[in-house]
Amino acid sequence: MISLKNLHKSYKMGDSSLHVLKGIDLTVEEGELVAIMGSSGSGKSTLLNILGMLDLADEGAYNLDNILIKDLTETSAAKYRNQFLGFVFQSFNLINYKNAMENVALPLYYQGLGRKIRQQKALEYLDKVGLREWAKHLPSELSGGQKQRVAIARALAPQPKVLLADEPTGALDSKTSSEVMSLIQQINKSGKTILVVTHELDIAKMCKRIVTLKDGVIVEDQKVNQVIVEKHV
Repeated sequence: MISLKNLHKSYKMGDSSLHVLKGIDLTVEEGELVAIMGSSGSGKSTLLNILGMLDLADEGAYNLDNILIKDLTETSAAKYRNQFLGFVFQSFNLINYKNAMENVALPLYYQGLGRKIRQQKALEYLDKVGLREWAKHLPSELSGGQKQRVAIARALAPQPKVLLADEPTGALDSKTSSEVMSLIQQINKSGKTILVVTHELDIAKMCKRIVTLKDGVIVEDQKVNQVIVEKHV
């Protein structure tokens, strides 16, 4: 599903450059649930940006579902993102003046679906995350956990091949974090490939595999005895 070979990324810092990724080799098979861990400055955010086609590597190869991701224009990157990827962020990134259903339906607009079909699909995915009855509520009327579940529904609605979750529990308390990770585990059981970027070991242990970055290289890649979270939804 995902194959990275000898990935390098540097950023210009005045007259010098900062070498952030220093030869990343990583393979993620379809249906895996992988945690990417590392302290601040380890390169995990840069890696996620490259995986999400928000940035390009300087060297190396990135293959996604047997397609080489290289020399993308903004238009082609947006097309591939809409086709292959779903994003979940720490800060939810919901549109405040749109209700839950409208937020979930938004990416379907860019797939060219009609309004009625968008709303129907949005309700289906809100139902999957246990929030169908909250469809007409604005983000300001939802708890942090509910906002994140709406964000997950929005990410899943276009039926992406891969879900990229960037610190999805970072803004949540421990109980709500467990509820969100329970939902992510359920989604993974349906066959979805999911990568979770986190700095929290207890969250990482709820995944099936932990990849640890330090100073731009992978220092550990291990399968773990996954902590199964009790279903809350």
